[in-house]
Amino acid sequence: MSDFSSSVKLKYAKLGYQYLINHFLTLLLIPIITSISIKLLRMGPEEFINLLNSLHFDLLHVLCSCFLIIFVLTVYFMSKPRTVYLVDYSCYKPPVTCRVPFATFMEHSRLILKDNPKSVEFQMRILERSGLGEETCLPPAIHYIPPTPTMESARSEAQMVIFTAMDDLFKKTGLKPKDIDILIVNCSLFSPTPSLSAMIINKYKLRSNIKSFNLSGMGCSAGLISVDVARDLLQVHPNSNAVIVSTEIITPNYYQGNERAMLLPNCLFRMGAAAILLSNRRSDRWRAKYKLCHLVRTHRGAEDKSYYCVYEQEDKDGNIGINLSKDLMAIAGEALKSNITTIGPLVLPASEQLLFLISLIGRKIFNPKWKPYIPDFKMAFEHFCIHAGGRAVIDELQKNLQLSAEHVEASRMTLHRFGNTSSSSLWYELSYIEAKGKMKRGDRVWQIAFGSGFKCNSAVWKCNRSVKSSEGPWSDCIDRYPVFIPEVVKL
Repeated sequence: MSDFSSSVKLKYAKLGYQYLINHFLTLLLIPIITSISIKLLRMGPEEFINLLNSLHFDLLHVLCSCFLIIFVLTVYFMSKPRTVYLVDYSCYKPPVTCRVPFATFMEHSRLILKDNPKSVEFQMRILERSGLGEETCLPPAIHYIPPTPTMESARSEAQMVIFTAMDDLFKKTGLKPKDIDILIVNCSLFSPTPSLSAMIINKYKLRSNIKSFNLSGMGCSAGLISVDVARDLLQVHPNSNAVIVSTEIITPNYYQGNERAMLLPNCLFRMGAAAILLSNRRSDRWRAKYKLCHLVRTHRGAEDKSYYCVYEQEDKDGNIGINLSKDLMAIAGEALKSNITTIGPLVLPASEQLLFLISLIGRKIFNPKWKPYIPDFKMAFEHFCIHAGGRAVIDELQKNLQLSAEHVEASRMTLHRFGNTSSSSLWYELSYIEAKGKMKRGDRVWQIAFGSGFKCNSAVWKCNRSVKSSEGPWSDCIDRYPVFIPEVVKL
């Protein structure tokens, strides 16, 4: 009972400290303003007039002061960055015919890798611990035995996922293809000629003066890189909008060799795509779901260890695949620390920044063995969208950021239902939060993504209006979630 009492006291002491630090200026100004107001109220009319006369105001001073105020306000509003709004977005929902239950996946693995039972056993162990469910999907070409990763089948997958997401976005927002000003497409591993952005322009007959960009090779964090590019473009192009398409085409990248480090992506990556509409138009402010507050990008590519930890290469038999290093989680942790160092001062309340500063000074000056203070990011955000790269990624971030099971629920459920959909996974997670009716006006969302290179990118959004979406990829299954995901699913 004494432990419980002391923990309650500690909790209220911390709350009191946070309130005192975060509202320090308010608490300081209130007594000053109150005392001045009381003094003015006690003054008679003659005393008040005499006070005004003693200030020696003349017409020239008044005009100069007004001009200075107008000048400062004009400079402020002209130099202020344009607000970027997220009007709406759409996530691709694969058809049931593309589903790959565990039994199907393992049967295909045994037939494709019949000469290497150890590789089959390795994939089974990974799948058992992956956190994926029975409803994740792979493109039609991968369902063949052996798979047929031709250029035609890869283009077919790209058209299926991208056009479906785009059509749904047009339906949701009422946007006409001819009204698109900026188009950005990111797909890391499939980069055909003409590009995927050109494919979209051809399909929807977009304007000839559209500003189009196609990003490739930038990994699972490319979705937020696209948002960053769109934000910069919207700063210099007033009254414009930007459509972002984030996807990863699985067909040409299904590894058919025996290297374990390269078999791992086969077990985790699945079909997915998202189309996002951003705008800087004031008229879109009232219908937009979110407002972009901050976007921070961290690149660790200068270090060889980071550069090679996610690496596309050929195995000894000439099979191309993605090699995932065993040091991946440690490298991701270092990249996250660098990103947090930058984004922390932008979002954390003063109380957390002060504690972190005291901890840093204490370790530098007094004792390097002091345990570093980990800021409580739960005070800065109501929702967290952590890239659903795998169970280990989510576990590591939950531990490092000291998050509850509820905070990482959207990430775990997205991994379970859709698998690792690469750069689009963040939007499936955001859609989950909306479908659950948890997104309220004023809520802040932190999206964190990792990608080859090695990169850690994060974006902060603020909700413009309360959202409860009955449409989208979760429409037919949201009532079943969250589900219990065991540590090991025996196959």
